[in-house]
Amino acid sequence: MEEKETRNKFWKGVLVGALVTAFCGLIAVGMAAGIWLVAKRASISMTARNDTVQEETAALDMDRIGTKLAYMQALVDEYYLFDDEDIEKAEDWIYTGFIYSLGDPYSAYYNAEEYASLNEDLEGAYCGIGVQVSQNLQTGIVTVVKVFPDGPAKEAGMLPGDILYKVKDILVSGEDLNLLISEHIKGEEGTTVPIEVYRESTDEYIQMDVERRMVENMTVEYDMLDGHIGYVAVSSFDEPTAEQFRTAIDVLESKGMEGLIVDLRNNGGGLLDAAEDMLDYVLPDGMDAVSFKGKGVEDFTYVTDSVLFDGEKTEEHQVDVPMVLLVNGESASASEVFTGALRDNDWATIVGTQTFGKGIAQGVFEMADGSALKLTTAYYYVPSGECIHEVGIAPDLEVDLDEELKSMITVPKEDDNQLKAAVDVLLKGEDEARRLVEESQAAAEEEAAPVEETSDGSELAADGEEETEAAPEGE
Repeated sequence: MEEKETRNKFWKGVLVGALVTAFCGLIAVGMAAGIWLVAKRASISMTARNDTVQEETAALDMDRIGTKLAYMQALVDEYYLFDDEDIEKAEDWIYTGFIYSLGDPYSAYYNAEEYASLNEDLEGAYCGIGVQVSQNLQTGIVTVVKVFPDGPAKEAGMLPGDILYKVKDILVSGEDLNLLISEHIKGEEGTTVPIEVYRESTDEYIQMDVERRMVENMTVEYDMLDGHIGYVAVSSFDEPTAEQFRTAIDVLESKGMEGLIVDLRNNGGGLLDAAEDMLDYVLPDGMDAVSFKGKGVEDFTYVTDSVLFDGEKTEEHQVDVPMVLLVNGESASASEVFTGALRDNDWATIVGTQTFGKGIAQGVFEMADGSALKLTTAYYYVPSGECIHEVGIAPDLEVDLDEELKSMITVPKEDDNQLKAAVDVLLKGEDEARRLVEESQAAAEEEAAPVEETSDGSELAADGEEETEAAPEGE
């Protein structure tokens, strides 16, 4: 009975989230890191006159809207019973509602405070709880995909796979994720935020008070594996990411790297500029990386070039060792740009599971008052000409992560079956790696096959043949 009530409680929350946030898309964030901002290519002047705007936007009569809003304000002033302490926020909600009416999960309005916070997070350090989450498109469910090893969320007991159910007294699935993070999860260093998570593996709700601390989100981690195989894990594409990536490659090359694995699992994307700079460092100059076709701007193809670091043009650099990319269903946006460019230029083998499929780009338009508008402006196409939006990129070698590893905060490299397959591709070749994966999967399926019992208690194997124990000699 308790189990039924628990599940009802959870799915009631899901239903609320589905109704309220039906248009909230997958957003991977390093706790308010805003890493899903994928393009920053244009700005627009706020000095245009209303009559000019009206001519270009025939659907909206700005004079009529302004008159109606003024009348509504007069009615509020005259008759509204309660004091509205947040009346100054009404203007922001007007802009927010207008963009929400577009029905696009990736377009949004940010007031000056929110936009400043997003930019702060993209710089790689912020005051939060130290997790990375994603939000489901249809239900609004927010799932923890990464817990930072030294962060306060780990200390409080949060695990990958946990579903954020409540923050304070707010049902998470009914809230805009960006506002939830900026207004409720982030806060003054040293304070705590009460969070309730639902853990599906144990079917329980867990309350925890998580301290807010300054968290430095190192987006790139690297190591040298056996066989002189370099391993670089990229958790998101933020402003420091390209330089951190270059440093990782340089160090590994200096140590005699003979193969390279770039791990983009659970990387929901980020700044497209960072992905392009990384491609510049991996690929030779002059290779098509990604193309854009949109509205209001000319079609554009990004071609790799020598990277600009610290304002100076570097010598051409490319990675000349065999490469493997690790991806999964949470690899999205800029991760898919990076993956598509390397796949279509025959520069890497893709291992893992199908990527998310976010093939649209957003531009950020900064306004004079410090606020900003993020709008979906273009589809992007990988070098083959394919638009992967709502499709994703299929791996060359499909390998699902072992089930028992999915809820671990840190998966030991020696236990990571996807990483093992990537290593096998580099050391043994793709065909042999595929054979080993298929062999391992067959063994796992055989081990998991149900065993039936006959009426006399003896066991039947999965193929229906009776298993008997040989009698000892002499009996």
